[in-house]
Amino acid sequence: MTKSILVSGASIAGPALAYWLREHGYTVTVVERSPEPRTGGYKIDVRGRAMEVLDRMGIADEVRLHHTDMRGGAFLDRRGRTVVEMDADTVGFREPTDVEVLRGDLARILLGATEGVEYRYGDSITSLTEDEHGVAVTFERSLPRRFDLVIGADGLHSVVRALAFGPEERFLRSLGHHIAIFSVPNLLGLDRWETIQGEKGRSLNVYSTRQDTAAKASFLFVSPESAYERRDTARQQQILAEVFAPHGWIAPQLLDAMPAAPDFYFDSLSVVEMESWSAGRVALVGDAAYCPSPASGQGTSLALVGAYVLAGELAAAGGDHKAAFAAYEQRMRHFVTVNQKLSSNIKRMVSGSRLTLWLTTLMMRLMPYLPGTAKIMDKVRAEIRDVSNAIDLPDCQSRPESRTEPVRNGL
Repeated sequence: MTKSILVSGASIAGPALAYWLREHGYTVTVVERSPEPRTGGYKIDVRGRAMEVLDRMGIADEVRLHHTDMRGGAFLDRRGRTVVEMDADTVGFREPTDVEVLRGDLARILLGATEGVEYRYGDSITSLTEDEHGVAVTFERSLPRRFDLVIGADGLHSVVRALAFGPEERFLRSLGHHIAIFSVPNLLGLDRWETIQGEKGRSLNVYSTRQDTAAKASFLFVSPESAYERRDTARQQQILAEVFAPHGWIAPQLLDAMPAAPDFYFDSLSVVEMESWSAGRVALVGDAAYCPSPASGQGTSLALVGAYVLAGELAAAGGDHKAAFAAYEQRMRHFVTVNQKLSSNIKRMVSGSRLTLWLTTLMMRLMPYLPGTAKIMDKVRAEIRDVSNAIDLPDCQSRPESRTEPVRNGL
């Protein structure tokens, strides 16, 4: 029977998978490139079946206690004047049972729930060699080891996917946009509030949650695929400055704060599309397998549900990893497909022409006075609710009362 499993990635999907694998009696090791657990991060939504997964883990109430407590948001015109204000749940199209939380808070809670899991920070997988008995794994900074299975939960630019399936260009479908997020001074004095301002081909969102004394700025813009090294922060910041220098409003001040930001994030908006999420004794979960892009707002929920389903199918198959991986894909495929379709929301988030921008601003200005506005908002909310619940979760026994500090020894 399969016993030892290596999981690559310690953000959301990795610890969630480690939790359920441990509950089913597996010995789990998690390797993470970052030298330590990541804190902070941007705000994310957990919806529908994903909240049910957290409830089955016994941590849903703790996650709810760390909600962002956002009061609402305002859409601004080109001069920074308020066009319309909305409450927080309307801005995020959330249901009462959904939770908005900082990514780092959710990651920390998941990490704290994984008693008995070995975490190895500051390292990464460099090769995978499979035979009939397992997988031989080499690392950047530690001695080689063998595992029965290897699971890639290491995000959009998954190392495991590249090693086991091939170059990422084969699986990433660009949405033609880039996104950047980083901490900035709270120049607007925001208190659990966000302000969203768009111009042709780009959008800027500044917000502050109850946990933040500073603020976060999110830059979204239309862009062809740029030639730059993914870890070349200086080049990424140069690209962002070139695009948003003419933006106006408070963009220049935010760009001035960019070089000092400790949490600068920059990447393309892409969807991961694969015919299969497994190859031999290697499988993928979360963004590594089926990233729906930040435009969908569903990446975290897909990761939590996928981790739960994958671990459950491995346990149900009694050590037959081929049968387990096939069952995992069969159960998850529809859920992934309908959630990835929400990536088309990018068309609502960034106006492609000045005419579209003008029409969007006009509609927002008229929203409080249009009789059909509530029905339109309800329709969008219902669509997100439906796809968030578009899977039946199998039964899975857990021991949520068991909580101790996770093992964090290095390689």
